[in-house]
Amino acid sequence: MDAVEDIKNRLSVEDVIGDYMELKRAGRNFRGLSPFNSEKSPSFMVSPEKQIWHDFSSGKGGNMFSFVMEMEGVDFRGSLEILAKKAGIDLGVYQKNDGKYRQQKEKLLEAVELATKYYEQSLLKNQLALDYVLKQRNFNKETLQNFRLGYAPYSGSALVDFLKKRGIAEDIILKAGLGSRQYRGVADMFRGRVTVSLADPQGAPIGFTARILSNDIDAPKYINTPQTALYDKSRHVFGLHLAKDAIRRSGFVVIVEGNLDVIASHQAGIKNVVATAGTAITQYHLKALHRFTSDIRLCFDQDNAGINAAERAISVAQGAKVQLSIISIKHSKDPDELIQKDPKLWVEAIEKPQYALDWLIDRYSSLFDISSARGKKDFTDKLMETMTYLEDEVERDHYLMKLAELLAIGEQAIRTKLDVFSELKKEKQPKKIIASPEQNIVDPYMYQDQILCLLVAFPITRRLLETETTPLNFNSPHRQRIYDYIQSNPHSSLNENTPKELQDDEDYVKILLFKAEELYNRFDSNERLRELRDLIHKLTKKYQKDQKTQLTEEIRNAELVGDEVLVAKLLNKFNELLKKE
Repeated sequence: MDAVEDIKNRLSVEDVIGDYMELKRAGRNFRGLSPFNSEKSPSFMVSPEKQIWHDFSSGKGGNMFSFVMEMEGVDFRGSLEILAKKAGIDLGVYQKNDGKYRQQKEKLLEAVELATKYYEQSLLKNQLALDYVLKQRNFNKETLQNFRLGYAPYSGSALVDFLKKRGIAEDIILKAGLGSRQYRGVADMFRGRVTVSLADPQGAPIGFTARILSNDIDAPKYINTPQTALYDKSRHVFGLHLAKDAIRRSGFVVIVEGNLDVIASHQAGIKNVVATAGTAITQYHLKALHRFTSDIRLCFDQDNAGINAAERAISVAQGAKVQLSIISIKHSKDPDELIQKDPKLWVEAIEKPQYALDWLIDRYSSLFDISSARGKKDFTDKLMETMTYLEDEVERDHYLMKLAELLAIGEQAIRTKLDVFSELKKEKQPKKIIASPEQNIVDPYMYQDQILCLLVAFPITRRLLETETTPLNFNSPHRQRIYDYIQSNPHSSLNENTPKELQDDEDYVKILLFKAEELYNRFDSNERLRELRDLIHKLTKKYQKDQKTQLTEEIRNAELVGDEVLVAKLLNKFNELLKKE
């Protein structure tokens, strides 16, 4: 169901769970007290990157839907309705006409993919467009391929005609934002422009940004795909599909103003850089990036519009649980221009960001006359909204003292004003639902997850399976499926992408990787092998014990009905089990 994916795109698991319980940042993850068991040390973990949760005390885990099912006591349908309402999604749209919405979305994706290929081929045939991207922008051929740059011919309906020949219906062309209806029919949306493919986080094209090549002063320099079922500029992060790995490795992300700034930076080897549509940063953008890092650095153009946009972004970021900082570049108007001068200057700039609050203090100091009483009031009014989100006492005291010194007033006056703003903020916040913990809910087979953790995350441990004379038996189908897959595919890596055969268990695979990271990352390879050997021994003994218990019961029932043949058969099985001990 597409509603599930759309809800996942609009909501973050940490925000959904945060409405039910208190979570605190623990490195890349969040930690809290288990809502299922009473405990003093928090063992409940949430991974924004994997969008899953796991409670180490009870063995429960899953995605945002399974959490709501647990907390609200509803089935999947009930959790879907609750989260759809939270995400502002009308489920009726997805249920109409027996799956037609899914089919239409697939057609839209097909249309945009065909358009991307068409534009790519058109670029190779147009010298003016090639000169612009290769000589003026200095992009190389690898960059053109990675970002799927193209050219929209200056023709009335060249793309529309091409798509129709490929079996794409006119209404799909319109709904994909590839054409516009005019009095003579449907015409191309983009004409005489270099196109840049806009992709979803998995790399599938969902729209375009198009830059004009002519000097027509009456035409906008850039136009984007309009709002469609695929593309939403308030949520789309340009370049994320190519930046994800670099963001994880570096531990931070840089947001720039223009898509071409992103492309130039990636070509220069600095790939943890993305962009939003223009300068309008939204909570959705920040949530999408927060899945990979909380260190977000903003670098907008050094003009008034860019500076004002950075100020608005700081306001939007408040409460998003991100560490926002501002990158200021000197002697260039934007990152692209700086990179053309020397990529090292860009590297130096992004490595020396200014914390957002410090940047705001400098910014407002230049806007208000802080030597006057009115100026001090307006200056502190502007800053208090941001300062109320400071949770660390040391950081809060640092800025209280800094402001008191800067304004030449008593620190207590600043503190009192901050307390007033903090109280006003609390009054505006909705109260969180506190779940009543149920006692002693523990999965007795949690150790089986630990076996699979080691096998899934650390392939070298799989060599132990070669010494097992009989296959291992797990207590649940999803556990058994993972084990059977690993046994059949001993060299397969599950760390990056879940194989097609395990797509139905994708969230469980993510939980196993998550648990492995928490439990076994600090172990060396010998320790992991010893741990796995002990756990397999436990699994085998438990299975044999369960088998004996079951056979004992079956023998008793066979004796009661006087079936001597069956009794003898069951006794042979029982003796075989005894020999294995």
